[in-house]
Amino acid sequence: MSGMSGTNFTLLPHRGVIAVSGADRIAFLQGLISNDTTKVAPGQAVWAALLTPQGRFLNDMFVVDGGGDTLLLETERERAPALARKLGLYKLRSKVTVEDRSATMEVAAVFGDEVEKIPPIDGAAVFADPRLAALGLRVLAPVGRSTELLAARGAAAASIEDYDALRLSLGVPDGSRDLVVEKALLLENGFDELNGVDWHKGCYMGQELTARTKYRALIKKRLFPVRIEGALPMPGTAINRNGLEVGEVRSGVGQRALALLQTEAVRSGDALVADAARVIPEIPDWMRLP
Repeated sequence: MSGMSGTNFTLLPHRGVIAVSGADRIAFLQGLISNDTTKVAPGQAVWAALLTPQGRFLNDMFVVDGGGDTLLLETERERAPALARKLGLYKLRSKVTVEDRSATMEVAAVFGDEVEKIPPIDGAAVFADPRLAALGLRVLAPVGRSTELLAARGAAAASIEDYDALRLSLGVPDGSRDLVVEKALLLENGFDELNGVDWHKGCYMGQELTARTKYRALIKKRLFPVRIEGALPMPGTAINRNGLEVGEVRSGVGQRALALLQTEAVRSGDALVADAARVIPEIPDWMRLP
């Protein structure tokens, strides 16, 4: 990201879109996901997760106003068909339809120090990333249109590695690249501080464990942004402190990565290593540690 200024955009080909339409769309999702779907409005999305009944991560998603009686879920493209099928099983008598639109819609991220100057875009859903203002905007548009629409509004094309470097420096997870499916807990991965959980809404799947984890202060490890000195280790590589395993590497690019680490090991200031690389954790401004 060094040296980049103005407004930049990149396509996110690993993200797809599911449409949930019908009169019961808001109530239907409200009973399933970790955030409050009543807060969704034009230009205002929420970030949320679908959990197992035991409170473990299944899918992350942005819930977006799609116009009319439709909500759009921006989620992982490869896992979107399975998510759409799962939602279809849950709808029972709800007046909703679920459709995977990943073949006809694409996702772009718009970021940089002038992102607020991007004007509205007809024919696309544009929303501020609800996790952190520094992550800019997301755009859901018909396939093949994003580049033309954004370039016409003064945004310069950037690589997905540029966007990933920004995301990693901020310590923000990217779906199952960073959260192990059916194992990860939301509060270990920033969902509380990054606006992915609403603590005042009604019941949703996995709520009991999520609430218990928060109110009993059970979090002993967190996903941290880290700098890497040496060759970038593969995701899943163990991180050691004084010969004992204290975490593992998740997604990374260049000399930046995310790592799930014991908070005590981060606080200790001791040297952390993964393979032959030094791992240097950082505590982002948004993170609250006990």
